[in-house]
Amino acid sequence: MAATGVCLFPGRLPSVIRHEFTSSSSSSSGKSKFNPISIPSRRLAAVSTDHTPTILTTVNNQTGGSSGNDAHTTTTSAAAEKKRWPGQEDQEELDAEEEEQERLSLTDFFEQAKDFVTSNGGVVGPPRWFSPLHDGGSRLDNSPLLLFLPGIDGTGLGLIRHQHKLGKIFDVWCLHIPAKDRTSFTDLVKLVERTIRSEHHHSPNRPIYLVGESLGACLALSVAALNPDIDLVLILANPATSFGKSQLQPIIPVLQVIPDSLPISLPHILSSMTGVLVANLEKGLGLPLPQTVEKLSRDLAASTTYLSVLADILPRETLLWKLQMIRSASPYANSRLHAVKAQTLILSSGKDQLLPSQEEGERLQRTLANSEIRMFENSGHFLFSEDDFDLVTVIKGTGFYRHSRHRDYVSDYIPPTRSEVKNVVDSNRWLSIATSPVMLSTLADGKIVRSLAGVPSEGPVLFVGYHMLLGFELAPMVTQMLVERNIHLRGIAHPMMFTKLREGRLPDISNYDTLRVMGAVPVSGSNFYKLLSSKCHVLLYPGGVREALHRKGEEYKLFWPEQSEFVRMAARFGAKIVPFGAVGEDDIADLLLDYEDQMKIPFLKGFIEEITDEAAKVRVGYDGEVGNQDVHFPGIIPKVPGRFYYYFGKPIETQGRKQELRDREKAHQVYLEVKSEVEKCLAYLREKRENDPYRSIFSRLQYQAVHGFSSEVEIPTFEL
Repeated sequence: MAATGVCLFPGRLPSVIRHEFTSSSSSSSGKSKFNPISIPSRRLAAVSTDHTPTILTTVNNQTGGSSGNDAHTTTTSAAAEKKRWPGQEDQEELDAEEEEQERLSLTDFFEQAKDFVTSNGGVVGPPRWFSPLHDGGSRLDNSPLLLFLPGIDGTGLGLIRHQHKLGKIFDVWCLHIPAKDRTSFTDLVKLVERTIRSEHHHSPNRPIYLVGESLGACLALSVAALNPDIDLVLILANPATSFGKSQLQPIIPVLQVIPDSLPISLPHILSSMTGVLVANLEKGLGLPLPQTVEKLSRDLAASTTYLSVLADILPRETLLWKLQMIRSASPYANSRLHAVKAQTLILSSGKDQLLPSQEEGERLQRTLANSEIRMFENSGHFLFSEDDFDLVTVIKGTGFYRHSRHRDYVSDYIPPTRSEVKNVVDSNRWLSIATSPVMLSTLADGKIVRSLAGVPSEGPVLFVGYHMLLGFELAPMVTQMLVERNIHLRGIAHPMMFTKLREGRLPDISNYDTLRVMGAVPVSGSNFYKLLSSKCHVLLYPGGVREALHRKGEEYKLFWPEQSEFVRMAARFGAKIVPFGAVGEDDIADLLLDYEDQMKIPFLKGFIEEITDEAAKVRVGYDGEVGNQDVHFPGIIPKVPGRFYYYFGKPIETQGRKQELRDREKAHQVYLEVKSEVEKCLAYLREKRENDPYRSIFSRLQYQAVHGFSSEVEIPTFEL
């Protein structure tokens, strides 16, 4: 549905800056070529550096446009109808749009850039904001504002592969700097600053995201340094703050002396872009050969067909101007890094041919007070254009998405998309193949079945169980719940997976990005309360770190605190409690060096003490083994894989028992019942697996050799 000329900041902009430029490249059907998804032509708002920029969205070219007031009314009502939280009820629609977005490619970038160049105002005129989305806004209520600040190309189209997914959780606007515009860097800083000041004035509690690549990253840092009082979130891809070490530096004097009559290509940029194509080819080798060849051919055709478009975007004089701007922007931003207080995510490519991005990212992380970094070792300079890079997934995995100044792990959570679930399943495929998990559950009549049919589909549900060594059981269980029952488990996890008290020798928290994408939350009473009140399926391990890092001879032993708080919390919301057991850790590895062994070795003892001090503390004040939450890494020896077994017991009802279970003694009785049921599940599985003829991977391979290796072939197990 076409939206019509809406201002993001309606009714508060001086009329003197409301100059509008309408695309003139519409087809005979009335639809612009500007966007490959049949989005009507865009009305771009010209901006002056002396005023706050106007932000306009699409206009309906078929009706000849409309006045600003009428357009505002139309779009607002349409947006009100569409704004919904993308939970389970929206998943099919989101998945369909995700597939559509995945088809956007280098060709689409050039098509839209071509339309920019050929449209009125696409080459000349001042910088302007535009919305890349046909509906001009986000589906979510109170969505954060996201402003994209372009790199050297200036088109503002750098998010083309991500704009639809971003548009579901952000209000997305992009800055377009026409090719012949000569606005200085400091004036661009003023322009963006006035924009965020205006937005902050009217929505002071809403965070503003500045996403910038190369030059745009310098711009974002400079604006953040000048506005420490505004809640800004910076996402910086390969910042040009390292321009002094760039391979682009020698181009500047060459461009200054080349005659205007001599046409010039952009060798460094084109070679880097070719690097994107090669990298995408390498990453696509897992695809069938015809698809790989077709994709490479399509991208190569795009890069050669649109060389003239690239020349229009960055003619010699514009390229020289942009490089000179970056040369001045780099020291400008660097001199102000000490003043940047904004939460910052640095995205660094390991194979950037234009900037030393990996080295620079590490420097910025050390310099900026509130920053994290993510490395992409096999990526080039144009990170946002690469096939396997998903900006929304990165934002979700790093925990950078929030609606207010402080992140809420429950209300700010965005469920995983189909592709994200598929990536998690694929990344754990070999563990599932090696362990061939057997999932059992209990129906309402007490019958045990080989499926998850006995697991309640309606929340709130609290799963309480045994934590295998190193949490081996998690990935197969969480993914199988999603695949078989479409049940999304929200795990309550150790806080060291979300934050470190200081930098040291603990694994980087980037190792836990996937857990955050899948909905894990740091352990706390408030998070537990919010999950159950939201009717989630919650996964709780009372044994915690002590159970997952158990000692020799302690496999399948529970280390639960003698407290029944989770029972009373479950009763408060009428949650069903599902006790479960999981066995098989002793079938894939032997414990060689446990905690006791390592504490006898001086340098390992020092290491354990060091990393334990780096990790956030839980169960402070508990005595005995339950309170021993020292972090260490058990030394294990892999074995020829056996099999994993899961048994979900009959749900224990708490509905209608809220008042009864406020009594600590009665709640403790239910707690002991849950604990006993978990121990029974473990005992049942350990006994029954002895009669599984396919417990060994070799017997399973023999079975598959006869019946096929398809994932649909279910390998038998013991008699129930």
